[in-house]
This record gives sequence, C-alpha cells and structure tokens, in this order.
Amino acid sequence: MNDVLLEKLHWRYATKQFDPDKKIPAEDWSTLEEALILTPSSYGMQPWKFFVITNQELKESLVPASYKQVQVAECSHLLVIAVKTALKTEDVDKLIEATAKAQEKTVESLDFYKNLIIRDIIEGPRSKDIAGWAKLQSYIALGNFMTCAAMIGVDACPMEGFVPSMYDEALGLAEKGYTTAVLCPAGYRSGEDKYSASKKVRYSSGDLIEHIS
Repeated sequence: MNDVLLEKLHWRYATKQFDPDKKIPAEDWSTLEEALILTPSSYGMQPWKFFVITNQELKESLVPASYKQVQVAECSHLLVIAVKTALKTEDVDKLIEATAKAQEKTVESLDFYKNLIIRDIIEGPRSKDIAGWAKLQSYIALGNFMTCAAMIGVDACPMEGFVPSMYDEALGLAEKGYTTAVLCPAGYRSGEDKYSASKKVRYSSGDLIEHIS
C-alpha cells in the first residue's frame, strides 16, 4: 500500500490541459465529496462550503475571472472552496449540538469546549480576520481533495490565480456569508498536455526534513 500511495503521488501533477470530453463518474465524484466532508479543521468548525460547478456555460464564463486559465472550462468538475467571512456564537452552538449528538453526550458536558472556541475565534484576536483564518483551513481541504483524487485516478489542478471578487459575484457568495478561497478543477488530463510528462522538481529529504530525537 505504501508503494501505491507514492506511485499515485508521483503520477499526479497540476493538470494544465483537461480532456473536456471525459467526465468523472458519479460514483467517483461522490467519493471525493465524502472525502471533502471528512477533512479535519480547527476546532472541527468546518468554516467552508464546497461549490461544485458542472454547468458548462458557467464554467466558461469564469475563465476571465481566472486570468484566462482554461482549466476551469475544460475540466469535468470545478471545485470552488469558499470560506465564511464571519462566525457567530450560533455557529459554535451548531457544532456543539452536532458533537453532542454524534458522540452521545449532553450539550452541557461540552460547555468547556464551547467556551474555549468562543474565547478564541468569536471574541479573541482571531475574530478580527475570520476569512483569513478560514482560508488557512481551506488548504487542508484542498490537499486532502487532491490526494484522494490522485488515489482514484482523477486529475486536479490547484489554483490561486483568480479574482475572488468576480467568483463571489458569479456565485452570489457575499449574501451567503462566504468568499472564494481556492479553486481546484478536476477531471482527466488531455493526451496533449505536455506537462504530464514533466519531471517533478522537489528538493531532497535532506533539504526538507530534519529529525529531532
């Protein structure tokens, strides 16, 4: 299994050209959505929403908002990871209630945890930039998504090159309390994508890993 994992990670790359005629099967996409849901987040707050765009007209309309990168139009599914711009005590209550139900505990038994969250991200210094805090969380979801996609043979391309305000307007995110954090077109690589054969450029383990024992 270790060899399979590394093989898949070597196989994946930031796909520059998708085959627009190849679509991700519903079963595989359902698996990837479940993987997104299972992504860990700080305090378990899940300060995001995943917008999945398959409407071809909408995807094509977003090319200008993506600095003319055509991956957003050619891909099978365009994943837009959006994050909350603000958090309220009600958001913490929702988490606490869900936790109590899932773990068969009383809401009251989680008061310490609830107050800890409130003191930090509702009333503390980090409350001043919830979107910034949440965007850091969104990259956990992005990494999880890309790895899981590679494991089932789906190509992906993480993208920061876009205009968030244009995506927010196109998807009506402001009125929903969200803003676009990162994109990830997904699908299957085109046989004409020259980058699929490019060697990965990674520093050695000696440069990047230091063991402290």
